[in-house]
Amino acid sequence: MAAAEAAAVVLSSCLKPDPAPVPESAGTAAATAATSSAMAAAAAVAAAARTGSEARISKPALATKLLSLSGVFAVHKPKGTTSAELLNRLKEKLLAEAGMPSPEWTKRKKQTLKIGHGGTLDSAARGVLVVGIGRGTKMLTSMLSGSKRYIAIGELGKATDTLDSTGKVTEEKPYDKITQEDIESILQKFTGNIMQVPPLYSALKKDGQRLSALMKRGEEVEAKPARPVTVYSLSLQKFQPPFFTLDVECGGGFYIRSLVSDIGKELSSCANVLELTRTKQGPFTLEEHALPEDKWTIDDIAQSLERCSSLFPAELALKKSKPEESNEQVLSCEYITLNETKGEDDVIKTL
Repeated sequence: MAAAEAAAVVLSSCLKPDPAPVPESAGTAAATAATSSAMAAAAAVAAAARTGSEARISKPALATKLLSLSGVFAVHKPKGTTSAELLNRLKEKLLAEAGMPSPEWTKRKKQTLKIGHGGTLDSAARGVLVVGIGRGTKMLTSMLSGSKRYIAIGELGKATDTLDSTGKVTEEKPYDKITQEDIESILQKFTGNIMQVPPLYSALKKDGQRLSALMKRGEEVEAKPARPVTVYSLSLQKFQPPFFTLDVECGGGFYIRSLVSDIGKELSSCANVLELTRTKQGPFTLEEHALPEDKWTIDDIAQSLERCSSLFPAELALKKSKPEESNEQVLSCEYITLNETKGEDDVIKTL
């Protein structure tokens, strides 16, 4: 009986309303509060195991721990899913693990789970996708303007309407006379601060609608004007006609599909992206930091948040970022209540 009462005390402690918000500039204090809350949740689960009542209180304890998560981590986005679809799948897995939403939590409507991603990755691409949770969503804007690294496999001789292998072939040109030296000699033209025309099939918007959505409906869409972008490094890794492999490190707003298409044109041929992998975004790398789907659990994400906290300067950790002036690069962020889930692709929405 005493053990059961002890478990109830621990659980009661876990379910108390969160303390007053910590000033966003106090990154260290915020991290300490999040850690304390997570430890309280873990203690509740341990107490439940000792009393044999784990099934009754483990879900609320997990929900408390989930709501305490705050920071930025990375996941491995597989090929064939959009960034928004991945975010929804991640959200659903976490809510299901924590048993949320459920009737016993409806009284805590003011508590929300905030989750979002920083920087859309094409559905045909795979690799690092940075995710913010809790106050970490305020750091995502910096992910849009930060550097990214890609390995891209291009195919010479074919142009498509989407500029990658998922689109319809719109043009074919010979490529048999193109050599490795030819490709290497033109890469310097695409390095540094350059101007680039974004692809029509993109997340950029016109009158509030994605250009890709307008294109799929058969509506006429004018190409966006060329805009300044930055390529920090660009090298040819392999050439086996008609395929060539590029290693690209670039800044925000850069499109690999446009780069590959422009390279094809520069070689008096045409080209499209066959495979694309984002190997790095900001300080996050695919090999070291990106969680595969079988690691999308509350505990694994908590551990990843702890490891990744050292990747950011102290002054940036959990510090609110000012939104970019451009409305073409936007965040996908969902604010989820405990008794309903709502959201909108690639917008910030507060419920």
